[in-house]
Amino acid sequence: MELQDFQTLVERHRGRIYTFAFYYLKNREDAEDVTQEVLVRLWDHWRRLEGDHLKAWIMRVTRNACCDASRRRKTRGNVEAPTEDERIENMESQTADPQRVAEAADFRRRLTDALTQLPEPHRSIVILREIDGLTYDEIAETVGRPLNTVKVYLHRARKMLREHLKEVPAYAQAC
Repeated sequence: MELQDFQTLVERHRGRIYTFAFYYLKNREDAEDVTQEVLVRLWDHWRRLEGDHLKAWIMRVTRNACCDASRRRKTRGNVEAPTEDERIENMESQTADPQRVAEAADFRRRLTDALTQLPEPHRSIVILREIDGLTYDEIAETVGRPLNTVKVYLHRARKMLREHLKEVPAYAQAC
């Protein structure tokens, strides 16, 4: 029964862990490694975690693992493989309107670049809220900041993202 309970936890949280790691690290393989690392840590601690705090604990461990992976990548001079977005773009280009595919791919690239330019903890807070859908309370617990601070950081992060994305591409002006 214990293994089934853990498998249920893994099924419930694996996607959230991977999504955060992917948006944070922009690399599929690193995101998979972080996901595996977090799941191993979850195995070690899941029996002692309370239900209400489990999601925040998982996301805090995921965020810390991403920070560690990012540091390791910088020290080893990581060679970038094609990103998940580039793979999706190649698949979409075979089936959809090329203009729309190009516009969507460009926006995804600009958004991902804008996210990586955000300082910490702004980047983590935006990913946790807008991509992972955590509540403000869960984010506060995850990043270890007061609730009002999280709200202020999220507001500032959204403002910074708007500034980064403000530049309108030439093809969008023509429409």
